[in-house]
Amino acid sequence: MDRAPGPSVRLRLTLSYAGFLMLAGALLLAAVWLFLLRYVPERALIVPSGTPIRYDVFPVRSNLLRVFAPRAAGVLAFLLVFGLVGGWFLAGRMLAPLTRVTEATRKAANGSLSHRIRLPGRRDEFRELADAFDTMLARLDAHVAEQRRFAANASHELRTPLAISKALLDVARTDPERDTAELLDRLHAVNARAIDLTEALLLVSRAEQRSFEREDVDLSLLAEEATETLLPLAEKHGISLETSGEFAPTTGSEALLLQLTMNLVHNAIVHNVPGQGHVWVRTAVLPDAVTLTVENTGERLSPELAATLTEPFRRGTERVHSDHAGAGLGLAIVRTIAHAHDGTLTLTPRPSGGLRITVELPVSGAG
Repeated sequence: MDRAPGPSVRLRLTLSYAGFLMLAGALLLAAVWLFLLRYVPERALIVPSGTPIRYDVFPVRSNLLRVFAPRAAGVLAFLLVFGLVGGWFLAGRMLAPLTRVTEATRKAANGSLSHRIRLPGRRDEFRELADAFDTMLARLDAHVAEQRRFAANASHELRTPLAISKALLDVARTDPERDTAELLDRLHAVNARAIDLTEALLLVSRAEQRSFEREDVDLSLLAEEATETLLPLAEKHGISLETSGEFAPTTGSEALLLQLTMNLVHNAIVHNVPGQGHVWVRTAVLPDAVTLTVENTGERLSPELAATLTEPFRRGTERVHSDHAGAGLGLAIVRTIAHAHDGTLTLTPRPSGGLRITVELPVSGAG
C-alpha cells in the first residue's frame, strides 16, 4: 500500500515523553507558586515601635519572582532537552523488538519463510507478538511446502494419463491395422482416470478454501447412505459391512461430509482382505464433539506408514497392486474436508491388521 510519509513512531513517542516531562515540571512550578510564593508579602514588613527587633530577613514577593522566574525557565529548558534526548533513547529501546519484527516481515514478503525472530527475554506484548509471528511463519512455511509438493505430485499424476494417451495414439498412427475397439477402451479408461483425478483436485481446492455453506448435518445418516451406496462394491469383494451408532449432529457441508464418509468406506472396502474382510462404521457423540469411525481388516500397517497415508498421492504397498488404486487422494481429501470443518483426523493401525480411522467434528447445537 502506497502511503504518504509521516513522522515515525519513535519521534512521536519522544515528543510525548518530552511533553509529559515538561507538563510535570510546569505543574510542579505552579504548585510552588500556588502553595508557597503566594503567601510571601508583596512589600516590606513594618515593625511597630516597642516591638523587640529580630534580625531576620523578610523577603518580598517581587524580589523572589525576579530570582525565581529565570531559574524556573532554565529548569523547564533543561527538562525539555532532557526529555527529548532521554525520550529518543527510551523510545529506541522500546521499539527495538518491532524493528526485528519488521525485518522478518520484509523477508517473509520476499519469499523467505524460514526466518524466525526468536525474540529473547521474558514474556510481554512485544514477545507475544514475535512468538505469534514465528508460529504463523512456521505454519505458512509448512503449508507452502505442502502446496509445492502437492502441485508437483499433481503435475506428475496428470502427466501420466496424458503421456499414456499420446503413446496409444502414436501406436495407432503407426499401426493402422491395430484393433480400434481395444484402443478406444484403453483411451476411455485413461481418460476416466484423468477426469477422476481432476475432480479430486477440484474437491481438495474447494474444501481448502472453505467455499461452502454450513448447515446442520447428521453423520449417522451419512454413514448409512454411504454404506448403502457402496454395498454392491462390498459384496463384489466379499466384504461384510456393519453400521452402528447414534444421532451425531454437526455443522458443515452435507455434500463434502458425504464425500468424506464415502471415501473412508470405499478405502476400507478396497484395501481389505478379499472374500473374508470386515468393515465397521460407527458414529458417536462426545460432550463437545461427534465422531465417525471407520475400521477395517487388512494387512498390518506400521504407525510410520499409517501417518503418511493422508499425504496427497501417497499409497500403501497394498494399494499399488489393487484394481482400485485410485488417484491417491482419498485420505488427503478426507483430511482436507475434516480440517475445513474444524475437525481432526486420526489413523490408528489395528494390532490384528487393518486400520481404524476416526474423524472428530464439532458437535452442533441442534441436538
